[in-house]
Amino acid sequence: MERPLARAIFWSAAATLAWTQVGYGLSLAALRRLRGNPPIAPGGAVGSPSVSLIIAAHAEQDVIAAKVANALALDWPRDRLEVVVAVDGGADPGADATAERARAAGADLVIELSRGGKVRAQDAAVAIAHGELLAFSDANASWEAGALRALVAPFADPGVGYVCGQVRFVNAQGTNQEGLYWRYEMWLRAGESALASVTAGNGAIYALRRASYMHVDAVMGHDLSFPFNVVKRGRRAVYAPDARATEKMVPSIEAEGARKRRMMSHAWAIVLRGGMLSPRGYPPLYALMIFSHRVLRYASPLLHLAVAGATLALLRNGRAYRAAALAQAGLLAAAATGGRVPLRAALIARYYVATTAALGAGLFDHLRHGTTAVWEAAEGTR
Repeated sequence: MERPLARAIFWSAAATLAWTQVGYGLSLAALRRLRGNPPIAPGGAVGSPSVSLIIAAHAEQDVIAAKVANALALDWPRDRLEVVVAVDGGADPGADATAERARAAGADLVIELSRGGKVRAQDAAVAIAHGELLAFSDANASWEAGALRALVAPFADPGVGYVCGQVRFVNAQGTNQEGLYWRYEMWLRAGESALASVTAGNGAIYALRRASYMHVDAVMGHDLSFPFNVVKRGRRAVYAPDARATEKMVPSIEAEGARKRRMMSHAWAIVLRGGMLSPRGYPPLYALMIFSHRVLRYASPLLHLAVAGATLALLRNGRAYRAAALAQAGLLAAAATGGRVPLRAALIARYYVATTAALGAGLFDHLRHGTTAVWEAAEGTR
């Protein structure tokens, strides 16, 4: 590699990594302050619109009764809440008691479907639901009593089409550092919501106006595909941090990497062919958010490879490149010891390397094998 080209690759890739991992968040914080710290999401008197709470479930017989009970205990008028369970079945539906236990627990509507994946199960539930607002949750997510009221409040603003809540991970025993990453992600999400709209949501707790619901490809989950599409259609997608839910955390970094790899196979489908890359319909600030937080973050494995290759080509060309080589070697060494040495810094390094690799592996899987619409529960989350 010619030295001028190697330098250009090194500095541009390193600067891009620094921007997407750190600079973007700092810029959001600075812009929020300049704008007088606008609220994270609008609020107001929304009344008590009818809400359909939809739970897509596959082989969830061990948790579905508790989930339905949790939904029925929410602080919302019972005659304005409809609990819908869509059972995404398998080849032998008689071997799974999810539907039976959902009915026994008091779900208002339970539909049993052939296996088609979470998105198609949600589509089927929406088709039979009656609520003015559509709320969604995972079978293993537990909502606080006031979560639905907090989730619905931003819809007092007619310009809001989508609201996601805050999911917190419990059972922090083990090596996974997802909780640390997720707190940073929630901080970024708050900044995006205050300034424009969020760039992604989560499957544990979110809601839409019925008019904002859309049918997407079966492999393109709502978490990533809905927020930017809502923005393209002229409404905001916001974050309501007081709408709180909890889920069990995947216990190990290795299992978290496998979960991220599966998730990214779906995410790359949305990035590459789901319309995310098209700027059409994006306000300028939101376009920058999508590019910074989603496209560049997901491309970070490729940026790391570019930095590493350029560093090797420039080792004899200055202290900066030797320092960069030492920093990269140190990160990998810390990650390698993270599974054996109980140091928080080593565990964080291991988490970062494993999940960054998972972003790249998800791209490989999508390009090489495609993405399947069906899913299985992640290890240790039930």
